[in-house]
Amino acid sequence: MYFTDRGVEELEARRGDEDVTLGWLAEQLRIYVDLHPDDEAAVERLATWLARLDDED
Repeated sequence: MYFTDRGVEELEARRGDEDVTLGWLAEQLRIYVDLHPDDEAAVERLATWLARLDDED
C-alpha cells in the first residue's frame, strides 16, 4: 500500500457512510488548496478527472 492510500482508507473508514454533495466536495477542495497551495496542481487534476468521468474520449 502506498502512503497516500492510507488517506483514502481513512476517509472511507471515517466518512464512508455519509452522503455529500459535489458542491460540498468542491468547497472542501478549495479550502484545502488555500491551506496547501503547493498541492493545487494535483487537486485541479483530480477535480478535472472527476468532472469528466462520463466524457467519451
